[in-house]
Amino acid sequence: MKKTIGILAHVDAGKTTLAEGLLHLAGATRRRGGVEEGTSLLDCDAIERARGITVFSGQAHFSFGGDEYALIDTPGHADFAAEMERALSVLDGAVLLVDGTEGVQGHTQLIWRLLRQRGVPTFFFVGKCDRKEADLPAALAQLRARLSPRLLDLSGGFAGELPAAAVESLAEWDDELLERYLDGGYDPALWLRRAAQLAARGELFPVFAGSGLTGQGLEGLLAGLGALLPTDYEERREAPFAARVFGVRRDPGGGRVTFLKILSGSLEVKGEVGGEKVNEIRFYEGERYTQVPRALAGEVCGVTGLRRPLPGGGLGAVSDLPAPALQPVLQVSACWGEQPPGQVRDAFLALQEEDPALEVRWDETLRDLQLRVMGEIQLEVLQELMERRFGLGVAFGPAQICYRETIAAPAVGIGHFEPLRHYAEVWLRLEPGAPGSGVTFASECSTDALAHNWQSLIETHVLEKEHRGVLTGAPLCDVRVVLLKGRAHLKHTEGGDFRQAVYRAIRQGLCGAKSVLLEPWYDFTATLPADQLGRVLADIQRLQGSFSPPEIAGDTAVVSGSGPVATFLHYAAELPAFTHGRGHFSAVYGGYRPCHNADEVVAAAGYDPERDLENPPGSVFCARGAGYPVRWCDVPDMAHLK
Repeated sequence: MKKTIGILAHVDAGKTTLAEGLLHLAGATRRRGGVEEGTSLLDCDAIERARGITVFSGQAHFSFGGDEYALIDTPGHADFAAEMERALSVLDGAVLLVDGTEGVQGHTQLIWRLLRQRGVPTFFFVGKCDRKEADLPAALAQLRARLSPRLLDLSGGFAGELPAAAVESLAEWDDELLERYLDGGYDPALWLRRAAQLAARGELFPVFAGSGLTGQGLEGLLAGLGALLPTDYEERREAPFAARVFGVRRDPGGGRVTFLKILSGSLEVKGEVGGEKVNEIRFYEGERYTQVPRALAGEVCGVTGLRRPLPGGGLGAVSDLPAPALQPVLQVSACWGEQPPGQVRDAFLALQEEDPALEVRWDETLRDLQLRVMGEIQLEVLQELMERRFGLGVAFGPAQICYRETIAAPAVGIGHFEPLRHYAEVWLRLEPGAPGSGVTFASECSTDALAHNWQSLIETHVLEKEHRGVLTGAPLCDVRVVLLKGRAHLKHTEGGDFRQAVYRAIRQGLCGAKSVLLEPWYDFTATLPADQLGRVLADIQRLQGSFSPPEIAGDTAVVSGSGPVATFLHYAAELPAFTHGRGHFSAVYGGYRPCHNADEVVAAAGYDPERDLENPPGSVFCARGAGYPVRWCDVPDMAHLK
C-alpha cells in the first residue's frame, strides 16, 4: 500500500530526529542525519540548518513491511504553523510526537485540533524516552486528560499482535468485540481490522513510545502504521485524475516546483493539468530528487511547468480547500531604501505563492507594501529569503495587530449599479457565521426571478475578494451572505455590473448592521518558579487574559490560559527577564474574539467607510441618461425591487 504520513510536533520535540530515525531504520539512508550537526536529510535549506529548526515541509520516501511511504516532516515552530497546516490536506495518517520530558504542550493541542477538524487518523509517539527525566506514565496521563481518553496503548512495543491490555480496551469500545471477548472468541485479525477502522474514523488513537535518537520503539511504530493505517489507492488508479497542492517552492535554478499528492488517477510528463503542461515529475528526498515519467494515485511529487496552482488548491476532480484555520496575527510594512520598489514587490509576491497567508498588499500610489505574519522569527526568515534569493535587503516597520470585523445580528444590504447602459441590483442578507467560517454564500432567490447564471456570478463576486468592514476597514469574516433577490436588464447588464452591485450591497448592509471588531488571541502556557506565581497571575489579569487553575509541582508552577495578542505580544521576553531565565512562555494562535479595547482601536483608526473610494457603500442610479451616486442610507428608498 502507498501511504503518506506526516510527523507533527511542537518546536524542539525531536520531530526531525524521529523522521531521520525512521528513514535510517527503513534503509532509506545509510547514516542517520542530525539536526545539531546540520546533516539532516529533511532540513536541507541553509536557513533551517543555521537555525536548527524546520521552516519548510521536507519530503522523503521509504519502504517497510511491504508498504511504500511518503514522509512529510513539518515545521514545529508556531511562526510556521501555516506551513504545517497546508501539509495536513495530503496526509493519510499523522504521527503526533510528544516530548516525553515535557508532555503535552499548547502547540500539541493546536495540532490536535487541526487534525480532528481535518479527520486525519492520528498516531501518538512519546519521544525522548531514552532520557532519565522522561516520564512516560505522566505523558500518557496528559494525553488522556487533554487530548483523548481513547488511547490504544502500544507504548510497550508492537510486532503485529495487540497486547492483552489493548485487546481489553478495544472490547470495551466496541459492542461486537465485547461480546466475542466475553465468549472467548478473541480473533487477532478481527481485532486489528476493527482497530484500524476505529482509527480511520477518529475514534481510537494508537500510542507508541521510544526515542528517535536511539531508535527505541521505531520498529513498533512502523509496524503499527503498517497494520492500522490501510489505504485504497490501488483501487483509485483508473479513476479520473485528482490531486491536492500542498506546497510551492523554487528550485536552485529559480524554477517553480508545485508539490502535490495524487488522490486518484495518474499524472504523466507532458500531460495537461488545468490547461498547463507538465514538464517534469520529481520524487524528492530532501533537496535531491529523481525524475519519473509518471506518478500514480497515492504518490507525493514535485511538478514543474505549472504556474497557476497555489497551496490548498485542487486539481482535476477535487475542489479547493476552504480558508485555512490558522490566520496571521501581525501586519507589517516593508522598507527597502533605494532599491527598485517594483523588484521588491515582485519578490514578495513570489514568496506569497509559497505562503499565501502572507497576503502581500501593494499600494501603487503610496508606494507602500504590507504583509501579514505570525511572529518575529518569520520576519527574520523573510529577510534572509529576500537577501539570499533576490539580492534585496529589506527591513520591516513595527508590527501591527491584524484586526477583523464581523456582525452581531442579521442585516439586509442593497446594491444598485446603473451607469448609462449598465444595470444590476442585488439584495443580500448578512448573517453572523460560525467562528472561523470566513465568508460563505447561500441563495434563497428563485431562478424564476433571477436566472441561475446570474446567481452563480453573484456567488463568485461574494467569495472572490476580501471584503472590508466599516469600523476600521479590517477584513470581514464569519459572515453568511444570503442572496434574497436580484434583477438584471435584458440589454444592458454585463458581468461586471453584478460585481459592483454585490460589493456595494455588502458594504451598504454593513453600514446598517451592528458590527463587531475582532482581535487575535493566544492560547499560552507559562512555566515559572512557584514563588513568582502571584506576579504572573496578576500580569495575566492586567493584560486582559484568563487562566485555568495553576499546576504546581515542587518549586515549579505551570499556568495555561488565553489572552489578546496585542497585550501578550512581548510577554515571552518579559517572563524570562523577571524570573532570571527560569520562566518560559509559549503561545499559539487561539482564534479571533471580540476586541478588548474596541472603542480605542476604532477611534485610533479614524476610518470613514464613505471616504473609502475602493469600497463604496453607496449605489449608482440613472436619470436623464446619466448615472449619479446615492448614499448608502438612501438606497432602500431608491431601490427598484421592493
